[in-house]
Amino acid sequence: MQASREWSPPGGTLGQILDETRRRLATIGDGNPGPSASGASARPPLAAALRSAHVAVIAEVKRRSPSKGVLNEGLNAATQAVAFEAGGASAISVLTEPAYFGGSGADLRAVRAATSVPVLRKDFHLEEGQLHQALSDGASAVLLIARALPPERLPALTEAARALDLEVVVEVRSEWELERALDAGAGIIGVNSRDLETLEVDERVPAHLIPLIPSGVVAVWESGVRDEADVRRAADHGADAVLVGSALSRSSDPAAHLRTLTGVSRLGRDG
Repeated sequence: MQASREWSPPGGTLGQILDETRRRLATIGDGNPGPSASGASARPPLAAALRSAHVAVIAEVKRRSPSKGVLNEGLNAATQAVAFEAGGASAISVLTEPAYFGGSGADLRAVRAATSVPVLRKDFHLEEGQLHQALSDGASAVLLIARALPPERLPALTEAARALDLEVVVEVRSEWELERALDAGAGIIGVNSRDLETLEVDERVPAHLIPLIPSGVVAVWESGVRDEADVRRAADHGADAVLVGSALSRSSDPAAHLRTLTGVSRLGRDG
């Protein structure tokens, strides 16, 4: 678990992805489609959807990943999203990063058109223009990774998203990052058991951090969730929701797989 309270540019796989993201942004410009963004309406709220008597499941549309390789290269985003909604997903996460995950904004738009649940744009957001693109594509919320952003950029991007009426999920992996997320006013915090620099999974990270998240903030356990036992473990540590990607991408029947993950009672957290 990262103990330092000094930020330094990420290395490893995360650093490589961020370098690629910067190159892509330099090529396409700021991506700001302006105030007439087509996706600015009909975007159901995410935080409310993750508050229920049961641990909510955020199902992820993901073709491949640096840690798992190819998962489902031929995946149809709209078809997958319809299966997710039928299986009881409270929300859908769409990986839009192209080089490492095989995603695109077109995937997000297809999911938004095919389903009625909230959609999270999961990407490596560094600039405000990416937030405008998320709005245009119909996202309800965007992911901000605390490790990827210098301390001054996390609150700045959080505020920029809020000004666009986009919710924010801030991803953390240390107590300092959690403190930064709370100081930025995050209403949803995801704790990733996977270190994006080394790709190693340590379930002790969310087990430690989720109980520290105030009860008024939605807490999401990310990575390593495959079956009902994993959801119950997350619930035991106070998670309001889990994010499930690779297991569903590999499933031959994602709707049926999802049904086995829903229905676990949410136990909540003190404080």
